[in-house]
Amino acid sequence: MSHPADSSQRFLFDGVNVRGESVQISAALTDMLANQAYSATLKRLLGEFAAAAVLISNNLKYQGRIILQARSKQAVSLVMVECSSERHIRGIAQGDLSAEADDPMNLLTDGQLVLTVEREAGQRYQGIVALAEGTLAGALEDYFSQSEQLGTRFWLASDGARSAGLMLQQLPAQLTDAEARSEQWSTLCLLTETLHADELLGLTPEALLFKLYQEETVTVYPPAPILFKCRCSRERSADAISLLPESEREEILAEQGDITMTCELCGTTYRFGREVLPPHGAGTTLH
Repeated sequence: MSHPADSSQRFLFDGVNVRGESVQISAALTDMLANQAYSATLKRLLGEFAAAAVLISNNLKYQGRIILQARSKQAVSLVMVECSSERHIRGIAQGDLSAEADDPMNLLTDGQLVLTVEREAGQRYQGIVALAEGTLAGALEDYFSQSEQLGTRFWLASDGARSAGLMLQQLPAQLTDAEARSEQWSTLCLLTETLHADELLGLTPEALLFKLYQEETVTVYPPAPILFKCRCSRERSADAISLLPESEREEILAEQGDITMTCELCGTTYRFGREVLPPHGAGTTLH
């Protein structure tokens, strides 16, 4: 089976109450990182967040997006990656973008991981977990054990140019034998623990699944593409400008000739002229 470089793929263990997802990202990650001068460590960190966000977004049963962000009081104050139900990713880090560390998660020591689920209809759910495990995978596993109450394991890797991830999750119990269910889960997790980061990054999903689970019967679903795509727009930028006092808009236009807004996530610049001012004689609209 031909497999695109930027894609996610579902798989299911036959006769076992466990499903899985694998993710590989390269071009979309390069595009996501291209708009800021990130250090090598930050690129690796954002790569792991991107792989994790895609893995989690595949749980969405509706149109919407997953926003995975970490906040800390370290040199890097924010790391955020968003993935939509169409697997469109975008992300950013804020703070000291030149910060380096042997372990990327050291840039977020004592921080908090916030997972937000947004539906297009406007409904929003948010969960918070401390970054106490030392790894993003560990923090996510803590979150899922608290919120989903289903066994969920993550394996993540990134070298800054590529990122990859693997997730296993128990399905709602179909076995009445709790001991057999637990043994199946433990066996699959132990097999996956043999995985090395370079294998996760370098092997195709088919080769990866064969290496790990060659004794299991696995149904593999077609790969789905991952793209870098920003949600910014001229209309959103105009709405943001409209929140500025009219006097401030007048002053900027008088000094610079136009008002510009540049999206931090994709680098697109929007320029506005006097159309951002109310028509002559019109009252000011309160927002």
